[in-house]
Amino acid sequence: MARNLDTTTARPATLAIHGGERPDPATGASSPNIVMSSTYVTDKPEGFSASELTEDSPFVYGRWGNPTVRSLEEKMALLEGAEACACYGSGMAAASAILLSLLSAGDHVILPDVCYAGIAELGRDTLPRFGISISKVNTSRAEDVAAAMRPETKLVFLDTPCNPLIRLTDIAAVAKIAHDGGALVAVDNTFASPIGTNPLSLGADLVMHSLTKYVGGHGDAVGGCVCASAELIRRLTIEATVHHGGVLSPFNAWLISRGAATLPLRMKAHQEGSMALGRWLEDHPSVEAVMYPGLPSHPQHNLAATQMNNFSGMMSFRLKGDGKAAAKKIAANLKIAHYAVSLGHHRTLVCYMPTDDLLASSFPLDTEQEADYRRYAGDGVFRLSVGLEDPEDLMADFDAVL
Repeated sequence: MARNLDTTTARPATLAIHGGERPDPATGASSPNIVMSSTYVTDKPEGFSASELTEDSPFVYGRWGNPTVRSLEEKMALLEGAEACACYGSGMAAASAILLSLLSAGDHVILPDVCYAGIAELGRDTLPRFGISISKVNTSRAEDVAAAMRPETKLVFLDTPCNPLIRLTDIAAVAKIAHDGGALVAVDNTFASPIGTNPLSLGADLVMHSLTKYVGGHGDAVGGCVCASAELIRRLTIEATVHHGGVLSPFNAWLISRGAATLPLRMKAHQEGSMALGRWLEDHPSVEAVMYPGLPSHPQHNLAATQMNNFSGMMSFRLKGDGKAAAKKIAANLKIAHYAVSLGHHRTLVCYMPTDDLLASSFPLDTEQEADYRRYAGDGVFRLSVGLEDPEDLMADFDAVL
């Protein structure tokens, strides 16, 4: 039987495959089993409150813990360099676990003025109902974060590169500001993946992922996770896992773990394809601008080169002329890329995000923030998640519709 992996020396490519996984002790099966049971037989009476759980507690009930989900949690903790991880039924469930478990009435949280729409809307519509005040800040400017800090600020939440502008935040600089003010820092690391950025090593306290995206990688399973210290994950487990109940399906955990095994290889290919397609788009006569952190033209390319080990496969581009009309043509005529929402899959996905629509719905911004948004986005951007197809084929596909 194979020995347990030495996680202190193994590198990401090895951790992605073997982290959290062991041969089955009964059958010797190399691939992990899927444990679907909702309840577990114990050899002695166990308590009926999750508050009595310890690291050594056996599995008791599926909402409290599951072996297949636990395996994925161990893998993600290793990839992010964290003490512990908790998995959830979606990326939004992971974000909600952070925001609703660590904040209380009277607390203040700083959110990015531009981030994933679901998180932006949760901050705008839900947190204030619970007596939690929010400030929306362009976190790419550390001085704006510092100016927004208050004595009651308990959390600074970051999204970098941000969705959909691909604007970056200096995690180390913001973490120092937050910690000096007594606040925690959480980072949505979905766009970068653990292969691109490890926020905990830069000073963040919590890092979350929509596992639906790069980690799962195949567009067939929805999930989310939070990686942090064991103490913080225990707080989230009692609140979000047990009380809120947004747990991850074991089958989805198994699918995501299978996808995670090839994450380092896929991220290398995503970056290579994105660099090739990004350079080609920059030279295309119909394209006005391309935002991709791996390109020297990105205004924060130097920060990206310092903070990111992989530039990922996410970019945005603006077209000259009427973006909405172009979107209709692109959606109707693409042969390889799919006109679809979501991202981080092996297939290339593209969708148009009109500025006026977003500013009226997900991102109601003040005058200065709106001006910043329009400087990046113009009348709208095409968010492009570059897949694993041959870049030359993608160029031909887009050239036919641009």
